[in-house]
Amino acid sequence: MTVELEKFEKLEAKIKSIVEEKVSLKKQIKTLEDTLKSKEADLEKLNGKIKVLDEERNSVRARVDSLLELIADVDSAK
Repeated sequence: MTVELEKFEKLEAKIKSIVEEKVSLKKQIKTLEDTLKSKEADLEKLNGKIKVLDEERNSVRARVDSLLELIADVDSAK
């Protein structure tokens, strides 16, 4: 009976170890999911900033083109 009891104790220890590892992995997954959500939010903000900067750049480019046309018109009028 002692041998069987030892086998059950070993089995119990292994099961406890597996359960503890599962709990630990669930915590790690939760932490990684939270980190991912945070990084996705950061990425969304940065993409928004890039869009605004692209719009500003296009606006500046249009204004510069307009000014260059004015200069060209002045030069051709001479």
